[in-house]
Amino acid sequence: MIVIHHNPDCGTSRNVLSLIRAAGYEPEVIPYLETGWSRPQLLALFAAADLTPRAALRITKSPAKELGLLDPSVSDAALLDAMLEHPVLVNRPIVCTPKGVRLCRPSEFVLDLLDRWPEGPVYKEDGQMILDDMGHRVV
Repeated sequence: MIVIHHNPDCGTSRNVLSLIRAAGYEPEVIPYLETGWSRPQLLALFAAADLTPRAALRITKSPAKELGLLDPSVSDAALLDAMLEHPVLVNRPIVCTPKGVRLCRPSEFVLDLLDRWPEGPVYKEDGQMILDDMGHRVV
């Protein structure tokens, strides 16, 4: 089973979802901006992905700066509280598979979590090649 915490407005998230589906999987898609997060869920995801709240903080196109979260003195607990209130603060997409949990930025990181890959060639939305016509990783 594959789970993707997905933001459909994010190109990287769309690329990851497309890669997963092109490999023949139909993941459980969690639209986290709609569903939000729970503290235990975030703590478990971060632990499994070996991320700190600071490392998982989305800085661009989020209210992180306006909320004063960029200051290094802000605690992990305060970052988690802010992420619970503003789900967009969690960087994405986070993908869970039997092979592990990972923040898939850049999108080709998802390949490390898949037992099988899509047939090539495969391109990102911006035209960058991820897999060549032989199915070999390019980036």
